[in-house]
Amino acid sequence: MLKEYSIEGKVAIVTGAARGIGKGIALTLAEAGADIVSGDRSTEENEQTASEIRVLGRRCLAVTTDLTKENQVQRMVSEAISQFGKIDILVNNAGKGARRVVIPLADHNIRPISDDDWDNVLDLNLKAILLCARAVGPHMIEQRKGKIIIITSAVAVGSFDHNSLYCVSKAAAARFTETLALEWAPYNINVNAIGPTWTLTEGAKIMLEKSEEYRQKEMARIPLGRAATPREIGLLTVYLASDASNFVTGQNIYIDGGLTAGS
Repeated sequence: MLKEYSIEGKVAIVTGAARGIGKGIALTLAEAGADIVSGDRSTEENEQTASEIRVLGRRCLAVTTDLTKENQVQRMVSEAISQFGKIDILVNNAGKGARRVVIPLADHNIRPISDDDWDNVLDLNLKAILLCARAVGPHMIEQRKGKIIIITSAVAVGSFDHNSLYCVSKAAAARFTETLALEWAPYNINVNAIGPTWTLTEGAKIMLEKSEEYRQKEMARIPLGRAATPREIGLLTVYLASDASNFVTGQNIYIDGGLTAGS
């Protein structure tokens, strides 16, 4: 391996690491040499991720965290500093969607967006990113170095049927990436985003397997004709977490099989 790609001895916080893309990222970062702090609401699955990371020979601190609560985010970061002495990498991955329409539609059996839907999705997909930046920022600024990676989505610039709430949250996260990158560039902190398309998590598999017609329609939208794997998202994360990407900041990189190339 080229030395610039090594993250040996780095410490990474990965939110939403108990399953799906977050777990794939955490495991790939650990395989590349990083120690991991796994922040997730699910205690049991969080501990399972931690066990798998330890099998790889890396240390992992699993912290049960509601990422929409500032006191819990601050506690997660404090425990990370106490355990490892530093934070080099923050991966804001935790997120959720809600397939909703804006108003009831006679030809669709889909719920309209409620105020609770709006608040819950934006709290996790946006507010949690802000809370993590607030908690980690002072440490990275003090050490004059850090890597922040925000997981957005290809729908930040595209669209997804009956999912305006999710699209809005991811577009806002992509814009936050750009503005935070400019704000913290003087402190040698790189801030970038990764925007996946369909990725073969357990949740995505359930959605795609409900209807073969739906699966074929969605895969046909992707020029490479398939979904991503969590590990592929993890591999790009390793690059953005390493010194190889030291001159890359404020970028939204879409790992989408060519989906956004025609947008």
